[in-house]
This record gives sequence, structure tokens and C-alpha cells, in this order.
Amino acid sequence: MSTSPYQVIVFGATSFVGQILCRYLIEQFGDPRTGTLKWAAAGRSQAKLQTLRDELGPQAAGLALIVADAADEASLKALCAQTQVVISTVGPYALFGEPLVKVCAETGVDYCDLTGEVQWISRMLARYEGAAQQSGARIVHCCGFDSMPSDLGVLFLQHEAQKRFGQPCTTVKMRVKAMVGAASGGTVASLMNVVKEAANNPALRKELANPYSVCPPGHGFTETQNEVGFAQFDPDFQAWITPFIMAGINTRIVHRSNALAQNAYGKRFHYDEATLTGRGFKGRLIAQGVAVATVGFMAAIAVPPTRWMIDRFIPEPGEGPSVAAQEKGFYDLRFFGRTDSGQSLRTRVTGDRDPGYGSTARMLGQAGVCLVQDVAKSDCPGGFWTPATIFGQRLIARLQADSGLTFEVLEG
Repeated sequence: MSTSPYQVIVFGATSFVGQILCRYLIEQFGDPRTGTLKWAAAGRSQAKLQTLRDELGPQAAGLALIVADAADEASLKALCAQTQVVISTVGPYALFGEPLVKVCAETGVDYCDLTGEVQWISRMLARYEGAAQQSGARIVHCCGFDSMPSDLGVLFLQHEAQKRFGQPCTTVKMRVKAMVGAASGGTVASLMNVVKEAANNPALRKELANPYSVCPPGHGFTETQNEVGFAQFDPDFQAWITPFIMAGINTRIVHRSNALAQNAYGKRFHYDEATLTGRGFKGRLIAQGVAVATVGFMAAIAVPPTRWMIDRFIPEPGEGPSVAAQEKGFYDLRFFGRTDSGQSLRTRVTGDRDPGYGSTARMLGQAGVCLVQDVAKSDCPGGFWTPATIFGQRLIARLQADSGLTFEVLEG
């Protein structure tokens, strides 16, 4: 049994997503001292932490506050000495996230975050996976909308395929059927930082184009993947599709899950993501328009003059929608899978909050709780894991019970 005073510490508790997460933990688990989860809030400003505690209401009166700075390893080590799991909301992670990953990997403390920065994940794997394996720390990136619905959605589909067909689907597609919710300031800042890094770095551009860039060494995957780069017609959905801006991270995490699970989806597994825009001429026009806008936006943020103009109109990290807007948000993701023998399956994942804030905070919170309450150190060794490979069905059950997500089969 751990002697740490806290099971979980939320680091970056005063960030926009951090505040939503803290409120969710209070609502879900009660008093942080006497409820079913012993947790604390951490950040670099004592005053902001105290304001947060006051705003959380009487049930949070006993919430412990810990001051720590993302750039100060000594304070991060002191933080890690007090907990079993750290949940980090401090992004963009490529700018601020490495010291905490380093300290957790070296001290054996479990860690999860909501990053969608594939180039940063690749660097963390190269630098700290060995330390995490040695210390026993379980590091789990991408525990928000990037990339939990995709990763767990594929796992759910494959589990159903095995039950029905006795084999996995070697081709899987995820299509965004509907989604309402603004991109978070942190997500946009992370995306802009990735494009900025890649603009003058040919090696990084090559890495970002590799669908297997975060798979473990020796994965052996050689299949060419379908990267939806412009409008196209999808015969399996009988509709037009256009690029989904989060596909670049989600597809990489799904392929890493397949590799970590010893090719559970098959050595020749194909996976791609896109947004559905409808049927007929109207669907085609929308698909083309969105594709042009997406390509134009990515090009604009790669060039300093236009990047500066865009900076003035996007939300800052720490900004986000009202509670009412979060509650009106939702998403509906459709999955199609086909086995080598031609059998097919359709499933759906939905969320009842906006993806970038309300739903992400709930997913991230349940990931941290699942780490400490459901996944024993003896059952899962240290290293860098994906949501599907470390949490699996246990987290799917949590998300359906307490986080407003659904996972369901639509048809065989």
C-alpha cells in the first residue's frame, strides 16, 4: 500500500480545463478528505489556488493546495512525493510539460495528461521510457478528446468483432457524424506550436507524416495508411468526407495501441479518420469547402505574418466557453470495421458535453482515478501506455457510468 497522502494531484488546477476537472472531481467523489478519492490541487499561484477552492464551494473547504512550478524540478519532486498519480493540464506540453514527465518517470509516480502533440510524445518516449520502465511509473498521454474516444472506440469495436466473428477488423474507419463545441485555447496553441516547429524542420515534417511515429521500435508495420487529405467519397458510409484536424494524433495513438497489444488488430491493420459532410452535390461542396479552409488555416499558421493575425482571434490558453455552452456541446463518432473475411460492424461513441472542455475534463479525471483505483502496479508495469492498452474495458465502463459517454453497436 502506498504511504502517499494523496491518491491524485491535479497539476494545473487553475487552468480552464483544470478548473472544470476539479469541479467534476468534487461532484463525483465528494469531500477530498473524506470522500472516495483523496486528492489535492496544485499550481504555481497560491492566490489562484485559494480562489479556486473558494469557488468550488463548501465541499471543497478541506481541499489541499500545493504550490509547484512546471519549470522547477525541485518543486515537482516535492509534489510527486505526496501522490500516487499526477493529472497534468499544463500545456502546450511541448513548451511546459517535459520536466513533470521526467520527474514522474524517474520517481515511479503515475501520470496522465490531455496532450495531442505527437512530436512531443515521440520525444518523451525517446528520453524517458527507459526510466519509467525501471521505476514503475505508468505514463499515459492523450487522455482527453485527443485521443480517448478514438482509441477506446476502436478497442470497443474490436472487442465486439471478436465476440461476433472470432477475429478482429483489419480495416477500421472513424467518421465524425456531428460535433458541437469550440476548440480549446490550449488545443489551438498546441496545434500552432506543432506547425511552427515543423515549418523549418524537414526531419520533423517527415516524422509527422509517419503514421507509426510513436509505435515502439521494431513494430514491423509497413502498410500504407489512408490519410484523408482532401474531400473524397466514402463508399462504406455512402457520403462525402473531409479531413478531421485531430486525425494526425488520434491515428498514431491507435496504431501504437495495436503495437503494444502485440498486433491485436493485425499486422496489416488500416485505420483512418475523417468528418462526414453528407451525400450528393451538397455533401461534396461542403467537403471541398472545409478541406480548403483546413489547408488554408494550416498554411496560415505556418507563416509568421499570418500566424500573428490568427493569434489575435483565437482563444488564449486558459480561456473557454461558458458552462451553458459546455453543456450544449456534444459529439457523435461513427466507426466502421471490416474483417479479412469480409464481415463488417458499425459502432458509435457519443459524448454529452463539448469535446474540448467538459467531456475532456471528465475523461481525464476518470483516467487518473482508473490508474489509482483499477490498475494495480503488479498488473501493469511501468512504461508509456495508451488509454486502450492500460485501461481497456475498465475505463469504458467508468466513462459510460459517470462521464456522459456511450459506446454502442449500431449494426452487424
